[in-house]
Amino acid sequence: MLQTQRLLLIAPSSMTRTPAFDRAAALALAMQLPLHIVAFDYSQALAVAGLFDPEQFRLARDAYLQTHRQWLVDHAASMRKHGVEVTSEVVWVQHPYEEILHFIDEMTLALIIKDASEESTLKRVFFTPLDWQLLRDCPVPVHLVTTPLHPRPRNILAIIDVLRDEDQDRVFNDQIIDAAAKLAALCDADLQLLHVFDWTALYAQDMGFGSLPLASGVHEMSGKAQQEAFTAIAERHGVAVDNRHFIEGAPVPSICRFVSEYRIDVIVMGTVQHNGLKKLLGTTAEQLLHRAPCSVLAIKPGKVFTF
Repeated sequence: MLQTQRLLLIAPSSMTRTPAFDRAAALALAMQLPLHIVAFDYSQALAVAGLFDPEQFRLARDAYLQTHRQWLVDHAASMRKHGVEVTSEVVWVQHPYEEILHFIDEMTLALIIKDASEESTLKRVFFTPLDWQLLRDCPVPVHLVTTPLHPRPRNILAIIDVLRDEDQDRVFNDQIIDAAAKLAALCDADLQLLHVFDWTALYAQDMGFGSLPLASGVHEMSGKAQQEAFTAIAERHGVAVDNRHFIEGAPVPSICRFVSEYRIDVIVMGTVQHNGLKKLLGTTAEQLLHRAPCSVLAIKPGKVFTF
């Protein structure tokens, strides 16, 4: 028997209503899916104290968990008043990612939603170690929310890379656009499609730094080929001409400017786990996530939205 898909909201342990609560509620209504809220609690100091007095530790932990459970119950009740089907729980666990994997095994999750903390002074987003684990390794699409504006997104941007050569990479572009198009349709939002032609990356990849500069003809041929590939994929997905954007420049600054100009609420992008010790997400994706100009929906290869 197939399980009903759900959205999973990872709530902060601070018992604070954050932008992710409103985004999760809006998406649950738009997708007509139930929402499950989970908060992960753990105190190292309390755990150490429990070594000396296990009974007092148990009483203190249970009292705190009950307070947090009631807090979530109250906020879940307010969501129900707006038509959201919602459940909640609090889990005492030191390593949340392993617990999230248990949720993935036990539930059919369409999407995991979590806040990312924005540092307003530096205009940067701070990602926790858990955020990076989710972005790198989580088999379910992950939505990191950075702003309280527009709980239901109004403007969605799909970012693709038409420089991909392998068939599986071209399919990945299709998956990114499909996910963004579904989200836009469900939220009645505008969909924009963007590719940034970074000829310097092409030069570094094909020629190597320190080689002779690329001839202008090669630059133009490469740009034309990428633009034709971009047009073809946009046509295939039925993206309106006015919503297709092929721009030349350094990817991260160009994307940030575009997000600001078009007032984008959510970037839909692919994150690829590279082999090796560092498990990097890829240069452009990693740099963009460090600056995250708006909320991000991260798609993994082969993981298709099914709602």
